[in-house]
Amino acid sequence: MNKETFPFSGNLWYDYMAQHGYIMFVIDGRGSGNRGFKFESAIHRQLGTVEMEDQLQGVKFLKALAFVDTNRMGVFGWSFGGFMTTSLMLRHPGVFKCAVAGGPVMDWSMYEVMYTERYMDTPQQNPEGYKTSALIDKVKNLQGKLLLIHGASDDTVVWEQSMKFIKKSVDEGVQVDYFVYPGHPHNVRGKDRVHLMQKITDYFDANLR
Repeated sequence: MNKETFPFSGNLWYDYMAQHGYIMFVIDGRGSGNRGFKFESAIHRQLGTVEMEDQLQGVKFLKALAFVDTNRMGVFGWSFGGFMTTSLMLRHPGVFKCAVAGGPVMDWSMYEVMYTERYMDTPQQNPEGYKTSALIDKVKNLQGKLLLIHGASDDTVVWEQSMKFIKKSVDEGVQVDYFVYPGHPHNVRGKDRVHLMQKITDYFDANLR
């Protein structure tokens, strides 16, 4: 299952994975654009809640299909999709066997104000929403395998977000896989993208086959 369209090489990668025996399943859940104000505003003040409900409805649909092995499901996404991926692993543990989250937001209070407050209001106005969506304190809930990927020069989702999550995982004795792309910002581009897509593919092969 994929969360959010992966930039650039994503669609070709979907085809590649499908050709190698994977069922690729993408959900356009509430909160995404181009579906009207009501559809997008459903996530207001509660990022990581209704989106998860929609993704889990997708899982329910997959479980009804005889050709789907729901004991070997993976999930991945980048940026907001990385946040959703990590949220699914920590707030709904046991659903997915493994996950890859790229450049994920772990705490919306650490993300850029112009984006966050449009959806969440300020931390002072919406303390419960920020607390519920925060993932660092939920690392102990992890079941299955999780690979985090981050660009070392990411100025969109700052590296500190991942570092705090990794530090918490060490403190809690939780094993998390982690990979950094030196010199790359929020997205990994250029020739190194081949390395990125191979790393993601290898992770799913190692944990789902």
